[in-house]
Amino acid sequence: MVAQGIADAVQAYTGLSPAAAVTVLALMLATYLIVSTLFVAPDASASSTPAAPPKAPQQQEQGPETETEPEPFVPPFPDPVQMGQITLEQLRAYDGKDAAKSILIAIRGQVYDVSRGRLFYGPQGPYSLFAGRDASRALALMSFDPNDLTGDLEGLSPDEMEVLQDWEDKFKERYPVVGRLPSEKATVGDQNGAQLDHEGENASA
Repeated sequence: MVAQGIADAVQAYTGLSPAAAVTVLALMLATYLIVSTLFVAPDASASSTPAAPPKAPQQQEQGPETETEPEPFVPPFPDPVQMGQITLEQLRAYDGKDAAKSILIAIRGQVYDVSRGRLFYGPQGPYSLFAGRDASRALALMSFDPNDLTGDLEGLSPDEMEVLQDWEDKFKERYPVVGRLPSEKATVGDQNGAQLDHEGENASA
């Protein structure tokens, strides 16, 4: 009875049969759901989908290929110290093997402090052979023969002397002069003077 009353009321109110009224209501409901989905879906998806993660720090974006490698550690070189006159034997101690000492090289009697060029003249450098030595003849001949590590310039050609002069000019521009080697003439003169003094002392005695 109740269902029949509802069916009669729907037909009297809408003018449609109960089946037609239900069909129209279903279509209206479906249309509402479709239309509401068009407007609600973006917001819903935004709320249901987690927010995009923040960008990673720059080092992740750069990748390992852009990471800079640490530079090799180079110990600070000591300040140049004026050595005055220094013998070849004393010069040997300044070959760069002792980090606390300067690296010295002699060219034509002048002693240069090349400590700032440790990468070249230090123990692992390509020119370490010259450190602590008189490199005059070796530089003139562009030689790495240990026998040429001497100040003897006898027999060198004008071209070789010019090469040596170029090296000497470069050293003067880049490295300070901190001492000198005793010249052979001065050494001979000192020996002669000492001998004369000794003879004079014997004569006076």
